[in-house]
Amino acid sequence: MKKVLFILLFLLSQLFAKDVTPEFTIKADGNILSILIQNGKIYATTDSSKVEIFDIKNRTIDKVIKFDKIKDFFGDINDARVFSVDKYEDRLLFVSQGEEGFSRVHIYENNKKSLIFDKADKLPIVKAKFISKDKIILALLSSQILLYDLKNKKFIYNEQVSGSKFSDFALSEDREKMVLVDESGSATLVDAKNGKVIKVFKGENLDNVYQVAYKNHTIAIASKDRRCGIYRDNSSLAYYKKADFMVYSVGLSIDGKICAYPSDFVNNITLFDVDSKENLYRLIGDKSTVSNIIFTSNNTIFTTSKNKIKYWRIK
Repeated sequence: MKKVLFILLFLLSQLFAKDVTPEFTIKADGNILSILIQNGKIYATTDSSKVEIFDIKNRTIDKVIKFDKIKDFFGDINDARVFSVDKYEDRLLFVSQGEEGFSRVHIYENNKKSLIFDKADKLPIVKAKFISKDKIILALLSSQILLYDLKNKKFIYNEQVSGSKFSDFALSEDREKMVLVDESGSATLVDAKNGKVIKVFKGENLDNVYQVAYKNHTIAIASKDRRCGIYRDNSSLAYYKKADFMVYSVGLSIDGKICAYPSDFVNNITLFDVDSKENLYRLIGDKSTVSNIIFTSNNTIFTTSKNKIKYWRIK
């Protein structure tokens, strides 16, 4: 009996090699929808009509960018949700909730916001990213992707990538390729320069996808079916890791070798080796649903839940 107990304890100890707690927490004024981390700054979009920019070293708020509130279908004035943020050199790009079910897109430069699209354009844009300083890629709720030339104020292409409702997309490090995921569970690799489909990955996620990460040829997918799906765009690697609850978020290390995903009902985050599938670490101590997981190096991680940003370090 003692021998069996010892074996069970040993196996459990191997399941999670090391538990890690956060080193510090930063609080935003509103629930955080997305974050971008660059050059010692955190750009946090919220559901309270603003983006809060934090200085990581001092853990203080550096700047707040405010957006106009919106009128809903009943005529009530509400805060606007700021869906996404991106940065290229000195330019920031924001997608926020507009009126009549459409979206607004702003460029922020030299402390000034410039409106690119609003409700008059009738575009249900969910996410936008730069592929160069003067070109932005837009993803619509219908899984259409559009490339827009900011300098010449015209669309370069408009491509229907999928027949399912859009969930998320991620760009490669060189901004030349993107992976789009949708409610079908599939992942589509697209040439960002021309909008053409390169390859479709499917089979590891069978339900609505919530989020995708894409680093160094590795694709990681968070989905409703309690799976963290893994693919490589340059090999036949494909499998999934099971969770005890719906997987709302996923993150990849800079080199694409470590994946992180919430793996249970109490919001613990499991980190595992993508090649060996071995569990390496468990981030513990979050009390709410994890919405974003961002690696800033191969051993430093930021996560968000509700209005909190947590910083973790692994060895």
